Amino acid sequence: MTLTVGIDVGGTKIAAGVVAEDGTVLETTRRESPAEHPAAIADAIGALVAEYAGEHEIAGVGVAAAGFIDLARTEVMFAPNLAWRDEPLRQLVADRVSLPTVIENDANAAAWAEYRFGAGQGARTLAMVTIGTGIGGGLVLGGPENGAVFRGGFGVAAEFGHMRVVPGGRTCACGLRGCWEQYGSGTGLTTRARELAIEDPAGAAILLELAGGDAAAIEGPMVSEAAGRGDRAALTSFAELGRWIGEGLGSLTAILDPDVIIVGGGVSESSWLDMETIRTAFEGAETGFGHRPAPVIARAALGNEAGLIGAADLARRP
Repeated sequence: MTLTVGIDVGGTKIAAGVVAEDGTVLETTRRESPAEHPAAIADAIGALVAEYAGEHEIAGVGVAAAGFIDLARTEVMFAPNLAWRDEPLRQLVADRVSLPTVIENDANAAAWAEYRFGAGQGARTLAMVTIGTGIGGGLVLGGPENGAVFRGGFGVAAEFGHMRVVPGGRTCACGLRGCWEQYGSGTGLTTRARELAIEDPAGAAILLELAGGDAAAIEGPMVSEAAGRGDRAALTSFAELGRWIGEGLGSLTAILDPDVIIVGGGVSESSWLDMETIRTAFEGAETGFGHRPAPVIARAALGNEAGLIGAADLARRP
């Protein structure tokens, strides 16, 4: 049985795991991410792989990174939440692990994992949207037997979160205004909850209690907790989030015509994000709804491990 290591590098954590050929995760580790220091991130990855290599025979390493990866999959051209600008990540890691190494965008890796082992098995055209602090995306084209990650002409395809949905709207971390992820993500959820707390303090009483009376201090976990306690503003924020996600999926479908759409990422796992709200909004936004086959819209099956599972499997396919 060939074992590979998958590494998922985010702005705050590094998640790693030893993964078997069937997608089974045999062992996992989490470490804080030294996000401001590229060499320190590579050192941390090297140390994790060395620990695993002491217990397992490792054939390769796959790294999923939240950023723009070049088409050759050697360099992180830009990462909004990490100190990577034109960073030769593959070489940095390979020098430390002395094993075949591949790097991949984190949402691409998650999409591949769901296609191979999760809710997207058997898809002809799979689109995955990851809902976290922002919105990531991945595409797998080619059918159930010959699927491949679609990376575009320069390696940065499927950045769905940066579709402009509100011209002149909220400023995005990418520097543009009105991007989908400013409305249909964890950031959008929190922003809307803060707005509602200011507009209608009585309807946001529990939220404001949790935030010490300061609407600007409201954070995502507070919105979830307040929703569980029946806070009107929190529940409205989740409902609006679901509508934004569904409407964005309608636009994606007009372009891509996927047969399967996977909704993943940490925010998607909240019990307060209703898939029926997403589907209803999608139906209202899909061009020609009712006169064309509709895609399956499903929650991701692999949870937070999708990125490392996908990266590990892609390490077998350099």
